[in-house]
Amino acid sequence: MSRLVVVSNRVTLPQKSGDAPAGGLAVALQAALEEHGGIWMGWSGKSSGAKEPAPLDMQQHGNITYALTDLTKTDVEEYYHGFANRVLWPICHYRMDLAEYGRKEMAGYFRVNRFFAHKLAPLIQEDDIIWIHDYHLIPLAAELRQMGLKNKIGFFLHIPWPPADVLFTMPVHEEIMKGLSYYDLVGFQTDHDLANFVGGLIREGIGDALEGGKLSSYGRTFKGGFYSISIETAAFAEYAKKAASNIMVRKAKQSVEGRDLIIGVDRLDYSKGITQRIDAFEHFVKSNPAHHNRVTYLQITPKSRSEVPEYEQMQRMVAEQAGRVNGAIGTVDWVPIRYINRSIGRPVLAGLYRLARIGLVTPLRDGMNLVAKEYVAAQDPENPGVLVLSRFAGAARELRGALLVNPYDIEGTANAIARGINMPLEERKERWGRMMEHLLEHDVTRWCDDFLKDLTGA
Repeated sequence: MSRLVVVSNRVTLPQKSGDAPAGGLAVALQAALEEHGGIWMGWSGKSSGAKEPAPLDMQQHGNITYALTDLTKTDVEEYYHGFANRVLWPICHYRMDLAEYGRKEMAGYFRVNRFFAHKLAPLIQEDDIIWIHDYHLIPLAAELRQMGLKNKIGFFLHIPWPPADVLFTMPVHEEIMKGLSYYDLVGFQTDHDLANFVGGLIREGIGDALEGGKLSSYGRTFKGGFYSISIETAAFAEYAKKAASNIMVRKAKQSVEGRDLIIGVDRLDYSKGITQRIDAFEHFVKSNPAHHNRVTYLQITPKSRSEVPEYEQMQRMVAEQAGRVNGAIGTVDWVPIRYINRSIGRPVLAGLYRLARIGLVTPLRDGMNLVAKEYVAAQDPENPGVLVLSRFAGAARELRGALLVNPYDIEGTANAIARGINMPLEERKERWGRMMEHLLEHDVTRWCDDFLKDLTGA
């Protein structure tokens, strides 16, 4: 059986005993690597400063070899903070106004992908299957092909893929699309993302759609598909059930006694719609006097990319907005919004999801959004909460029992919160049951298996 080689910007090393369990993606990829035997390569997250990085740090854990490399300070600045997160990320999230294109950063992005290829190539055996992840590493297959590798190489994009008119605002869009043609299988989160990609090929006159999901571009034929990433549904449901006895969860339950809990969990990012969500919550409270002092909105938002000025500015803005709303509608014995700016362990998070009557997941644009799926999996079957979900999250293509909202429509989102809070138990059960049945069938292992099956057959 062929070995599996996974390449991602960051690598998830096995958990030490006593650590919180890893996320579903790490669990699925580690399981696939264990089954096939293989390598997981990526950036260590460390900088070697001005010096050239040392040889790969190779760590063997069971059937998996972890291969980590440092990057120079210049590489981190140009490849990661620069082109990946200040050009590709905003463009793929439809924020052309925030994209800061520079030739130096673009050159750094391609240079680091070439560096990854030179580090990876000596480790590859003839029949290895290579699976590359996310927007940081789009050109990697082209670099490996130029070095003579003929292995099956697949790519999965974890974020949205924009329509042609958005993508074409990026000066190097053709080089990025050409880079994807060197894969045997290019996977997206949703059918909409795949359609955007195919539409861009045809619009630009650089590719065609063939039969059987195949695409032709730059003289190469490859397959395109969509594979909606998921979570370890059954295991997460078990975390949530057991979390009722967790001391932090018990304290949280006591602190909201007599009030309905609304929860939002997002990395601090402009794509998540946090400021619009706070506005919607404020509108809900003001429009529904009966719920005044009867709800608590908990927003958990770990810091993200603090080195990028836009994110530091956003951190201040969200904190100030939460403070303004608390000052405007709070009382001596009621703080309407609790804003936490740090990470919470997954077992505790699972318990908090289970306590919440409303899961408020309203990104302006999201590839999938696994928080929505975790919220559903964490619910008590006898008394489930209601998912209020942005129609612009990939998860909206699957979770048909959610209340779908337009996050730009503050009043509409506020109305959905009110509807969810007041929803009868039977309707809540019916909606939750539909979503949970889908998530149990389409969990992260199914996602992993489906992609690898199509890649090996590509």
